Amino acid sequence: MSNGSWTALIILALVAAGCGKPTTTPAPQAASGTPSAAGMEMLLHEQPVDAKPVADVRESAEDGVEVTILGRIGGGASPWVDGRAAFTIVDPKLEFCQPGEGCPTPWDYCCVTDQLAANRAMIKMVDAGGSTVEQDARKLLGLKELQTVVVKGKAKRDEAGNLTVLASGVYVVPGDKE
Repeated sequence: MSNGSWTALIILALVAAGCGKPTTTPAPQAASGTPSAAGMEMLLHEQPVDAKPVADVRESAEDGVEVTILGRIGGGASPWVDGRAAFTIVDPKLEFCQPGEGCPTPWDYCCVTDQLAANRAMIKMVDAGGSTVEQDARKLLGLKELQTVVVKGKAKRDEAGNLTVLASGVYVVPGDKE
């Protein structure tokens, strides 16, 4: 077998193992559930009524435009950016893997990875100067994986068309994975 064939075989085996049948499903990393004092100032107390799901905002939002986006925290084995108030969300129409479907971390959406790119957005909580807040979003806002959130902020596109929302406020939908 050639080196390329071996590489392809190894990658295929790793992908298959990633969606294998786990013996246990690990719990999401625990968040305090209680936002910090600084985080309280970033939380919205009422749910914005004009929120659009991730896929719709990805499709229509232009760079620099104010958006209100609805999504579920996830999209990777760890949707968090360590040491920063940044995380990824996924369109709520995308179903995360249920226990027994083989994903050890259901918030990574490993059963629908082919649909993630068009249904995921990066959220960055920014300060008044536009810099990402240097505190973990889980501690700052009391968040955890699979919670549904509504985020207000400005759309930012990179050269590949990926969407980042420079967020000024977050509303945590009550009763959802709390």
